[in-house]
Amino acid sequence: MADQIEEDDGMVNITLQTVGPFPRTRLRVASTLKVKELRTLVAETSHLPLENMTLVFRGNVLHDTANGDDLLVQFHDGGTVIVAIKPKPPAKSIPDDSDDDDGEDIKFKLPESTSRWKRRLFFILRHKLKLPDMLLMAILSLELKTWAAIVVWFILAPVAHRLDIGALYIIGTGFLIIFYNLGQRKPGDASAYSIFNEDFRELPGTLNADRLDRDIRLGQF
Repeated sequence: MADQIEEDDGMVNITLQTVGPFPRTRLRVASTLKVKELRTLVAETSHLPLENMTLVFRGNVLHDTANGDDLLVQFHDGGTVIVAIKPKPPAKSIPDDSDDDDGEDIKFKLPESTSRWKRRLFFILRHKLKLPDMLLMAILSLELKTWAAIVVWFILAPVAHRLDIGALYIIGTGFLIIFYNLGQRKPGDASAYSIFNEDFRELPGTLNADRLDRDIRLGQF
């Protein structure tokens, strides 16, 4: 009977359930009010940030407006409103490079030991030409002699094309890259390729046709 009198008076008691380690609180509000007014009341009562607040009533998220019009919410005595606070995003770290004008983290940074001319080149490519960080990483990670070889290759490529040996030029380049990346073995170390070892010695466990034939003859399969 008392609840009916309160509702007739235009005021009802609702329960605020805040997500997290917060106790339930009761709030006396008008039975019908604007959502943004409810949001302000909840923020003042619970001392919670207004801009990160989400209100849920009867399984629906309460929005302040729709199509430019203020939305209303109607309560009955004893209703429960769930209050959720969206966590703030972590603050962006301040880049160490003073040349960064956009305030964003630099994905690719030059080592402290980088020469002065390479730092100057990095500044021109990144801030003047606006090249992406992935491309900068590919450009600046190569040594000067590697870039010299690339320039020479492109200079000689048209010559090879005019001499009609373009395919041979590309194949030869592939073999040179393979041999260049083989590295140098220490004295006594065996290569994974038996052709480079003394007496064509193979590494233990190497699988070849002779081993398969021997295992089959010995009945190990």
